[in-house]
Amino acid sequence: MTHQMNLAHEPFEKIKSGTKTIEMRLFDEKRAAIRPGDIIVFTDLETKQALSCAVRQLYRYPDFAELYRYHDPVSIGYNANETPHPDDMLSYYTKEQIAKYGVVGIEIQHL
Repeated sequence: MTHQMNLAHEPFEKIKSGTKTIEMRLFDEKRAAIRPGDIIVFTDLETKQALSCAVRQLYRYPDFAELYRYHDPVSIGYNANETPHPDDMLSYYTKEQIAKYGVVGIEIQHL
């Protein structure tokens, strides 16, 4: 199955270069349909460029704090010199959404 997702320019470029290998999202209805072996086509919101990735694995957690605990900061999109913090994800999702759905780390490989 093929899924469509939009991304800001910086994370798009990190996936394209191979440094970001885990996309973090709410585990909502749309993400619950994703399975290993599926394809995700990411669209850069700035350039409209598309990038196809294979889903390798899904990692479900109750919140982003747990996800951050188990994954390398660079793999989830941080630069090596940045200090990761789960509250960074509150710019995308509310605490209520996170509590309702939980979160998922989608391990991907650029095709």
